[in-house]
Amino acid sequence: MARLTWDEIGERFYETGIDHGVLYIPDVGGIYATGVSWNGLISVTESPSGAEPSAQYADNIKYLNLYSAEEFAATLEAFTYPPEFQAFDGLGEPAGAAGMAVGQQSRGVFGLSYRTIVGNDLEANDHAYKLHLVYGCQASPSEKAFTTVNDSPEPVPLSWEIATTPAPMTGFKPTSLITVDSRAADPTALSALEDTLYGELGDPSLPTPDEVVALLTP
Repeated sequence: MARLTWDEIGERFYETGIDHGVLYIPDVGGIYATGVSWNGLISVTESPSGAEPSAQYADNIKYLNLYSAEEFAATLEAFTYPPEFQAFDGLGEPAGAAGMAVGQQSRGVFGLSYRTIVGNDLEANDHAYKLHLVYGCQASPSEKAFTTVNDSPEPVPLSWEIATTPAPMTGFKPTSLITVDSRAADPTALSALEDTLYGELGDPSLPTPDEVVALLTP
């Protein structure tokens, strides 16, 4: 086995950026069968929680740790959102009253995907990327601060707290988040997954975790 080395050329990796945001709308069967582009994404802050140890004692010693269930949440920031997101942000539109939005309505469940950049010292931001697929999302109400236009105008950033309900997955515990690294995935299989996510061959859709496995298995 070779001696360990650090910071070799081409191995100085970092992660940055976010793009290719997609909102997925479920059909009556709960399948995320329709996707629409989400322009203006600023950030998605992934916030897992839980998995906290609970110490158990026996025989006058620490016997073991039991861990609580892990949950996934996120904070999404954007300058705008697709019109279809209004239904998931507690806004309803009366029939025939185009342009009117009624607040404090029920909030549905949606899916989400976005891409982040993996860079290195040789290719910078063109090196690779990761796909993030999020299931069972629900958005909480958020504040919006509207201020006067001045000599340093800025667009109003919008923000939502996202809670999730995990989706079932064969051979694993239910999950709300799947990440796919382009450096490791088979290129042809990755292309098939992206065709599904972005609607290359049909309507954009978010495959189930089991379908993601099938797509990524050459």
